[in-house]
Amino acid sequence: MAQVVLQEVTKRYPGNPEDTVKPTSLTIHDKEFLILVGPSGCGKSTTLRMVAGLEDVTSGKILIGDRVVNDLPPKDRDIAMVFQNYALYPHMNVYDNLSFGLKLRGVAREEIRKKVGEVAEILGLQQLLERKPKALSGGQRQRVALGRAIVRHPQVFLMDEPLSNLDAKLRVQMRAELNKLHKRLQTTVIYVTHDQTEAMTMGSRIVVFNGGYVQQVDTPQAIYDNPANRFVAGFIGSPSMNFIPCRLERGHLTATGVKIGLPPGKLKNLMSYEGNDVDLGIRPEDVLAPEAPAAAGVQNASVDTSVEVIEPMGSENYLHLRAGDTTLIARMPPTVRAGFGQSLKVVLNTQKMHLFGKDGKTIF
Repeated sequence: MAQVVLQEVTKRYPGNPEDTVKPTSLTIHDKEFLILVGPSGCGKSTTLRMVAGLEDVTSGKILIGDRVVNDLPPKDRDIAMVFQNYALYPHMNVYDNLSFGLKLRGVAREEIRKKVGEVAEILGLQQLLERKPKALSGGQRQRVALGRAIVRHPQVFLMDEPLSNLDAKLRVQMRAELNKLHKRLQTTVIYVTHDQTEAMTMGSRIVVFNGGYVQQVDTPQAIYDNPANRFVAGFIGSPSMNFIPCRLERGHLTATGVKIGLPPGKLKNLMSYEGNDVDLGIRPEDVLAPEAPAAAGVQNASVDTSVEVIEPMGSENYLHLRAGDTTLIARMPPTVRAGFGQSLKVVLNTQKMHLFGKDGKTIF
Protein backbone atom coordinates (compact mmCIF):
# COMPACT_ATOMS: atom_id res chain seq x y z
CA MET A 1 0.00 0.00 0.00
CA ALA A 2 1.06 3.64 -0.26
CA GLN A 3 0.24 7.14 0.78
CA VAL A 4 -1.23 9.61 -1.70
CA VAL A 5 -0.19 13.27 -1.68
CA LEU A 6 -1.91 16.16 -3.47
CA GLN A 7 0.19 19.31 -3.76
CA GLU A 8 -1.78 22.45 -4.70
CA VAL A 9 -3.85 20.44 -7.20
CA THR A 10 -6.41 22.38 -9.27
CA LYS A 11 -8.82 21.54 -12.07
CA ARG A 12 -10.29 23.94 -14.62
CA TYR A 13 -12.33 22.90 -17.62
CA PRO A 14 -11.98 24.66 -21.01
CA GLY A 15 -14.37 27.58 -21.36
CA ASN A 16 -14.89 27.83 -17.60
CA PRO A 17 -13.00 30.75 -16.00
CA GLU A 18 -13.45 29.29 -12.50
CA ASP A 19 -11.51 26.33 -11.10
CA THR A 20 -13.82 23.37 -10.44
CA VAL A 21 -11.31 22.27 -7.82
CA LYS A 22 -9.48 25.12 -6.09
CA PRO A 23 -5.85 24.63 -4.97
CA THR A 24 -6.04 21.49 -2.82
CA SER A 25 -3.27 19.99 -0.71
CA LEU A 26 -3.92 16.69 1.08
CA THR A 27 -1.95 13.77 2.43
CA ILE A 28 -3.78 10.45 2.52
CA HIS A 29 -1.73 8.24 4.81
CA ASP A 30 -0.78 4.65 4.11
CA LYS A 31 -3.65 2.29 5.10
CA GLU A 32 -5.99 5.20 5.81
CA PHE A 33 -9.70 5.23 4.95
CA LEU A 34 -10.23 8.82 3.82
CA ILE A 35 -13.67 10.14 2.95
CA LEU A 36 -14.27 13.03 0.53
CA VAL A 37 -17.72 14.41 1.30
CA GLY A 38 -19.77 17.37 0.18
CA PRO A 39 -22.82 18.39 -1.86
CA SER A 40 -23.19 17.71 -5.58
CA GLY A 41 -20.78 19.74 -7.70
CA CYS A 42 -18.38 20.53 -4.86
CA GLY A 43 -15.30 18.97 -6.53
CA LYS A 44 -14.96 15.72 -4.57
CA SER A 45 -15.50 13.32 -7.51
CA THR A 46 -13.30 15.44 -9.77
CA THR A 47 -10.52 15.21 -7.19
CA LEU A 48 -10.88 11.42 -7.07
CA ARG A 49 -10.85 11.19 -10.87
CA MET A 50 -7.63 13.23 -10.98
CA VAL A 51 -6.01 10.75 -8.59
CA ALA A 52 -7.26 7.92 -10.82
CA GLY A 53 -5.95 9.56 -14.00
CA LEU A 54 -9.42 9.89 -15.51
CA GLU A 55 -9.13 13.70 -15.38
CA ASP A 56 -6.07 15.77 -16.23
CA VAL A 57 -4.58 17.99 -13.53
CA THR A 58 -4.61 21.68 -14.47
CA SER A 59 -1.83 22.51 -12.01
CA GLY A 60 -0.13 20.95 -9.01
CA LYS A 61 1.22 17.46 -8.39
CA ILE A 62 -0.23 14.09 -7.38
CA LEU A 63 2.08 11.50 -5.82
CA ILE A 64 1.22 7.86 -5.20
CA GLY A 65 3.96 6.43 -3.04
CA ASP A 66 7.09 8.27 -4.15
CA ARG A 67 6.03 8.67 -7.81
CA VAL A 68 4.57 11.78 -9.40
CA VAL A 69 1.72 10.32 -11.47
CA ASN A 70 0.36 13.40 -13.28
CA ASP A 71 1.37 12.09 -16.68
CA LEU A 72 0.81 8.38 -16.06
CA PRO A 73 -2.26 6.68 -17.56
CA PRO A 74 -4.65 4.99 -15.10
CA LYS A 75 -3.34 1.49 -15.83
CA ASP A 76 0.16 2.47 -14.70
CA ARG A 77 -0.85 4.12 -11.40
CA ASP A 78 -1.42 0.84 -9.50
CA ILE A 79 -4.88 1.90 -8.37
CA ALA A 80 -8.27 0.21 -8.54
CA MET A 81 -11.58 2.06 -8.80
CA VAL A 82 -15.06 0.99 -7.73
CA PHE A 83 -17.86 2.93 -9.42
CA GLN A 84 -21.42 3.80 -8.47
CA ASN A 85 -22.89 1.69 -11.30
CA TYR A 86 -20.71 -1.42 -10.65
CA ALA A 87 -19.46 -1.48 -14.30
CA LEU A 88 -19.56 -5.30 -14.54
CA TYR A 89 -19.30 -7.10 -17.87
CA PRO A 90 -22.86 -8.43 -18.42
CA HIS A 91 -21.82 -11.29 -20.73
CA MET A 92 -19.28 -12.67 -18.24
CA ASN A 93 -19.99 -14.70 -15.13
CA VAL A 94 -18.71 -13.66 -11.71
CA TYR A 95 -15.48 -15.68 -12.02
CA ASP A 96 -14.63 -14.09 -15.36
CA ASN A 97 -15.47 -10.60 -14.09
CA LEU A 98 -13.13 -11.11 -11.15
CA SER A 99 -10.34 -12.59 -13.24
CA PHE A 100 -10.53 -10.36 -16.33
CA GLY A 101 -7.98 -7.77 -15.17
CA LEU A 102 -5.51 -10.46 -14.16
CA LYS A 103 -5.83 -12.16 -17.56
CA LEU A 104 -5.04 -8.87 -19.30
CA ARG A 105 -1.86 -8.65 -17.24
CA GLY A 106 -0.77 -12.13 -18.28
CA VAL A 107 -1.05 -13.70 -14.82
CA ALA A 108 -0.73 -17.48 -14.86
CA ARG A 109 -3.97 -19.49 -14.81
CA GLU A 110 -3.24 -21.20 -11.48
CA GLU A 111 -2.35 -17.89 -9.85
CA ILE A 112 -5.61 -16.38 -11.15
CA ARG A 113 -7.60 -19.29 -9.73
CA LYS A 114 -5.89 -18.87 -6.36
CA LYS A 115 -6.43 -15.10 -6.19
CA VAL A 116 -10.06 -15.29 -7.31
CA GLY A 117 -10.71 -18.05 -4.77
CA GLU A 118 -9.25 -15.95 -1.95
CA VAL A 119 -11.33 -12.90 -2.87
CA ALA A 120 -14.50 -14.96 -3.33
CA GLU A 121 -14.03 -16.36 0.18
CA ILE A 122 -13.45 -12.90 1.69
CA LEU A 123 -16.60 -11.50 0.05
CA GLY A 124 -18.82 -14.58 0.30
CA LEU A 125 -19.04 -15.10 -3.45
CA GLN A 126 -18.04 -18.78 -3.63
CA GLN A 127 -21.57 -19.94 -4.57
CA LEU A 128 -22.03 -17.20 -7.18
CA LEU A 129 -18.99 -17.68 -9.43
CA GLU A 130 -20.98 -19.19 -12.31
CA ARG A 131 -23.75 -16.57 -12.30
CA LYS A 132 -24.06 -13.65 -14.70
CA PRO A 133 -24.54 -10.12 -13.24
CA LYS A 134 -28.22 -10.06 -14.24
CA ALA A 135 -28.84 -12.98 -11.85
CA LEU A 136 -27.33 -11.11 -8.87
CA SER A 137 -28.88 -8.73 -6.36
CA GLY A 138 -27.60 -5.18 -6.00
CA GLY A 139 -25.52 -6.08 -2.96
CA GLN A 140 -24.01 -9.10 -4.70
CA ARG A 141 -23.10 -7.02 -7.75
CA GLN A 142 -21.42 -4.48 -5.52
CA ARG A 143 -19.39 -7.23 -3.84
CA VAL A 144 -18.28 -8.47 -7.27
CA ALA A 145 -17.21 -4.93 -8.19
CA LEU A 146 -15.23 -4.73 -4.94
CA GLY A 147 -13.74 -8.16 -5.59
CA ARG A 148 -12.57 -7.16 -9.05
CA ALA A 149 -10.66 -4.30 -7.43
CA ILE A 150 -9.29 -6.35 -4.52
CA VAL A 151 -8.03 -9.24 -6.65
CA ARG A 152 -5.41 -6.97 -8.24
CA HIS A 153 -3.84 -5.97 -4.89
CA PRO A 154 -3.40 -2.31 -5.94
CA GLN A 155 -1.62 0.31 -3.83
CA VAL A 156 -4.77 2.45 -3.52
CA PHE A 157 -8.52 1.81 -3.75
CA LEU A 158 -10.66 4.64 -5.12
CA MET A 159 -14.42 4.42 -4.52
CA ASP A 160 -16.90 6.83 -6.11
CA GLU A 161 -20.26 6.65 -4.28
CA PRO A 162 -20.29 2.83 -4.49
CA LEU A 163 -23.34 2.40 -2.24
CA SER A 164 -25.65 5.05 -3.66
CA ASN A 165 -27.62 2.59 -5.82
CA LEU A 166 -28.44 0.29 -2.90
CA ASP A 167 -31.55 0.43 -0.75
CA ALA A 168 -31.29 1.83 2.79
CA LYS A 169 -31.01 -1.52 4.60
CA LEU A 170 -28.39 -2.83 2.20
CA ARG A 171 -26.36 0.39 2.50
CA VAL A 172 -26.11 -0.15 6.25
CA GLN A 173 -24.92 -3.74 5.71
CA MET A 174 -22.40 -2.76 3.04
CA ARG A 175 -21.01 0.05 5.21
CA ALA A 176 -20.20 -2.54 7.86
CA GLU A 177 -18.74 -4.93 5.27
CA LEU A 178 -16.48 -2.23 3.83
CA ASN A 179 -15.25 -1.32 7.31
CA LYS A 180 -14.42 -4.96 8.08
CA LEU A 181 -12.81 -5.37 4.66
CA HIS A 182 -10.58 -2.34 5.19
CA LYS A 183 -9.42 -3.61 8.58
CA ARG A 184 -8.72 -7.05 7.14
CA LEU A 185 -6.85 -5.91 4.04
CA GLN A 186 -5.13 -2.87 5.62
CA THR A 187 -5.56 -0.91 2.40
CA THR A 188 -5.36 2.77 1.51
CA VAL A 189 -8.87 3.86 0.53
CA ILE A 190 -10.14 7.18 -0.85
CA TYR A 191 -13.92 7.15 -0.80
CA VAL A 192 -16.28 9.77 -2.27
CA THR A 193 -19.82 10.25 -1.00
CA HIS A 194 -22.44 12.95 -0.60
CA ASP A 195 -23.93 11.00 2.32
CA GLN A 196 -22.60 12.40 5.59
CA THR A 197 -23.81 9.28 7.46
CA GLU A 198 -21.39 7.19 5.37
CA ALA A 199 -18.67 9.73 6.10
CA MET A 200 -19.26 9.66 9.85
CA THR A 201 -19.43 5.87 10.16
CA MET A 202 -16.66 4.77 7.79
CA GLY A 203 -13.84 7.25 7.60
CA SER A 204 -10.58 7.46 9.55
CA ARG A 205 -10.67 11.11 8.51
CA ILE A 206 -13.13 13.23 6.56
CA VAL A 207 -12.41 15.93 3.99
CA VAL A 208 -15.38 18.27 3.66
CA PHE A 209 -15.60 20.01 0.25
CA ASN A 210 -17.77 22.92 -0.81
CA GLY A 211 -17.54 25.06 -3.94
CA GLY A 212 -14.25 23.46 -4.93
CA TYR A 213 -12.57 24.32 -1.62
CA VAL A 214 -11.57 22.04 1.22
CA GLN A 215 -13.49 23.32 4.24
CA GLN A 216 -12.08 21.04 6.95
CA VAL A 217 -10.02 17.87 7.36
CA ASP A 218 -10.23 15.93 10.61
CA THR A 219 -11.61 12.83 12.30
CA PRO A 220 -15.40 12.38 12.12
CA GLN A 221 -15.93 13.15 15.81
CA ALA A 222 -13.67 16.21 15.77
CA ILE A 223 -15.56 17.66 12.80
CA TYR A 224 -18.90 16.95 14.47
CA ASP A 225 -17.86 18.51 17.78
CA ASN A 226 -15.76 21.38 16.42
CA PRO A 227 -16.86 22.41 12.90
CA ALA A 228 -14.56 24.94 11.25
CA ASN A 229 -17.42 27.03 9.85
CA ARG A 230 -21.16 27.28 9.42
CA PHE A 231 -21.21 25.17 6.25
CA VAL A 232 -19.46 22.22 7.90
CA ALA A 233 -21.67 22.54 10.97
CA GLY A 234 -24.81 22.37 8.85
CA PHE A 235 -23.62 19.64 6.50
CA ILE A 236 -22.33 17.13 9.04
CA GLY A 237 -25.02 15.71 11.30
CA SER A 238 -28.51 14.27 10.76
CA PRO A 239 -30.82 16.01 11.34
CA SER A 240 -28.78 19.11 10.56
CA MET A 241 -27.65 21.61 13.15
CA ASN A 242 -30.22 24.30 14.01
CA PHE A 243 -29.25 27.90 13.25
CA ILE A 244 -30.83 30.92 14.92
CA PRO A 245 -29.94 34.42 13.60
CA CYS A 246 -29.27 36.52 16.70
CA ARG A 247 -27.72 39.72 17.95
CA LEU A 248 -25.16 39.71 20.75
CA GLU A 249 -26.19 42.21 23.41
CA ARG A 250 -24.76 42.40 26.93
CA GLY A 251 -23.88 38.76 27.22
CA HIS A 252 -27.15 37.56 25.70
CA LEU A 253 -28.17 36.31 22.27
CA THR A 254 -31.44 37.94 21.28
CA ALA A 255 -33.85 37.20 18.43
CA THR A 256 -37.60 37.55 17.96
CA GLY A 257 -39.14 35.56 20.79
CA VAL A 258 -35.75 34.27 21.97
CA LYS A 259 -33.28 35.50 24.60
CA ILE A 260 -30.41 33.21 25.56
CA GLY A 261 -27.74 33.84 28.15
CA LEU A 262 -24.24 32.67 27.32
CA PRO A 263 -21.96 30.67 29.63
CA PRO A 264 -19.62 33.08 31.48
CA GLY A 265 -16.56 31.23 30.19
CA LYS A 266 -17.50 32.10 26.60
CA LEU A 267 -18.09 35.83 27.12
CA LYS A 268 -14.46 36.95 27.36
CA ASN A 269 -13.92 35.93 23.71
CA LEU A 270 -16.94 37.88 22.44
CA MET A 271 -16.19 41.50 23.31
CA SER A 272 -15.47 42.42 19.68
CA TYR A 273 -18.85 40.99 18.60
CA GLU A 274 -20.97 43.08 20.99
CA GLY A 275 -23.90 44.58 19.10
CA ASN A 276 -23.23 42.44 16.01
CA ASP A 277 -25.40 39.90 14.20
CA VAL A 278 -24.29 36.29 14.69
CA ASP A 279 -25.71 32.83 14.11
CA LEU A 280 -26.30 30.51 17.04
CA GLY A 281 -25.91 26.84 16.15
CA ILE A 282 -27.21 23.97 18.27
CA ARG A 283 -27.66 20.33 17.36
CA PRO A 284 -31.08 18.67 17.68
CA GLU A 285 -29.90 16.41 20.51
CA ASP A 286 -28.99 19.52 22.54
CA VAL A 287 -32.53 20.93 22.33
CA LEU A 288 -33.81 19.28 25.48
CA ALA A 289 -37.07 18.55 27.21
CA PRO A 290 -37.86 21.02 30.02
CA GLU A 291 -37.18 18.47 32.74
CA ALA A 292 -33.70 17.66 31.38
CA PRO A 293 -31.07 18.28 34.07
CA ALA A 294 -28.33 20.78 33.33
CA ALA A 295 -24.74 19.57 33.28
CA ALA A 296 -22.71 20.47 36.34
CA GLY A 297 -21.97 24.19 36.33
CA VAL A 298 -24.04 24.79 33.17
CA GLN A 299 -27.21 26.89 33.05
CA ASN A 300 -29.58 25.65 30.38
CA ALA A 301 -31.44 28.37 28.46
CA SER A 302 -35.25 28.11 28.27
CA VAL A 303 -37.08 28.85 25.02
CA ASP A 304 -40.84 28.91 24.45
CA THR A 305 -41.87 27.05 21.30
CA SER A 306 -44.90 25.59 19.57
CA VAL A 307 -44.97 22.17 17.92
CA GLU A 308 -45.34 22.26 14.12
CA VAL A 309 -44.43 18.71 13.02
CA ILE A 310 -43.75 15.43 14.82
CA GLU A 311 -41.72 12.70 13.09
CA PRO A 312 -41.91 9.44 15.08
CA MET A 313 -38.72 7.39 14.61
CA GLY A 314 -39.49 4.62 17.09
CA SER A 315 -36.70 5.06 19.61
CA GLU A 316 -37.01 8.85 19.41
CA ASN A 317 -39.14 11.61 17.90
CA TYR A 318 -38.03 14.53 15.76
CA LEU A 319 -39.99 17.60 16.85
CA HIS A 320 -40.13 20.60 14.50
CA LEU A 321 -40.64 23.59 16.76
CA ARG A 322 -41.45 27.23 16.10
CA ALA A 323 -39.53 29.70 18.29
CA GLY A 324 -40.27 33.29 17.28
CA ASP A 325 -39.17 33.59 13.65
CA THR A 326 -37.08 30.43 13.81
CA THR A 327 -37.74 26.72 13.35
CA LEU A 328 -35.84 24.24 15.53
CA ILE A 329 -35.59 20.47 15.23
CA ALA A 330 -35.29 18.56 18.51
CA ARG A 331 -34.49 14.88 19.04
CA MET A 332 -36.50 13.77 22.05
CA PRO A 333 -37.57 10.46 23.56
CA PRO A 334 -41.14 9.27 22.89
CA THR A 335 -41.89 9.87 26.58
CA VAL A 336 -42.01 13.62 25.87
CA ARG A 337 -45.68 14.18 25.16
CA ALA A 338 -46.30 16.74 22.45
CA GLY A 339 -49.05 17.39 19.93
CA PHE A 340 -49.48 19.56 16.86
CA GLY A 341 -49.88 23.22 17.83
CA GLN A 342 -49.05 22.55 21.46
CA SER A 343 -46.88 24.99 23.39
CA LEU A 344 -43.66 23.39 24.61
CA LYS A 345 -40.93 24.97 26.67
CA VAL A 346 -37.55 23.51 25.73
CA VAL A 347 -34.09 24.13 27.08
CA LEU A 348 -30.88 24.56 25.13
CA ASN A 349 -27.65 23.08 26.44
CA THR A 350 -25.55 26.25 26.35
CA GLN A 351 -22.36 24.25 26.85
CA LYS A 352 -22.90 22.58 23.46
CA MET A 353 -23.86 25.73 21.52
CA HIS A 354 -21.79 27.05 18.63
CA LEU A 355 -21.56 30.64 17.44
CA PHE A 356 -20.76 31.77 13.90
CA GLY A 357 -19.97 35.21 12.54
CA LYS A 358 -21.78 36.56 9.48
CA ASP A 359 -18.72 35.51 7.42
CA GLY A 360 -19.57 31.91 8.37
CA LYS A 361 -16.45 31.38 10.48
CA THR A 362 -16.71 29.70 13.87
CA ILE A 363 -16.45 32.02 16.86
CA PHE A 364 -16.77 29.16 19.34
